[in-house]
Amino acid sequence: MKTTLLIGLLSMAATLVGHADIQAPPASDQGPTRKLGRSIANLAYSASEIPFQWSAVNDAEGNAAAFSYGLVRGTGRTLARIGYGLYELALFPFPMQKGTYYPPYRSDIPWINSGYSEFPPELGFETRYDYGRIYPDL
Repeated sequence: MKTTLLIGLLSMAATLVGHADIQAPPASDQGPTRKLGRSIANLAYSASEIPFQWSAVNDAEGNAAAFSYGLVRGTGRTLARIGYGLYELALFPFPMQKGTYYPPYRSDIPWINSGYSEFPPELGFETRYDYGRIYPDL
């Protein structure tokens, strides 16, 4: 009886000690490989900001604004993406943004018009990811 009770208590203690959190930590998807990929994407596809911003300003404010402000906005965002791409390419092995591998620029989620998406916008084709396309409500 005592042996059975002792074995039962030891097995309960072992399961309590062996209980571990099997979920991934919140920042586990952001690592050096994602940072390197993000930098390559920013360098290779930064020019897609020009037609994307041109089109976005045209939809919101018309042709004259698209030709002037849309072109200037797209060029500025292209140059910013090139700068971020070079910065992240040089420092991809190191966690720089508050000890993490998150992008150094602010996200476009809370700042609708002034932030940046993690990757440059996609042009011409659809994917299952929603970070490149924004559809106006019709």
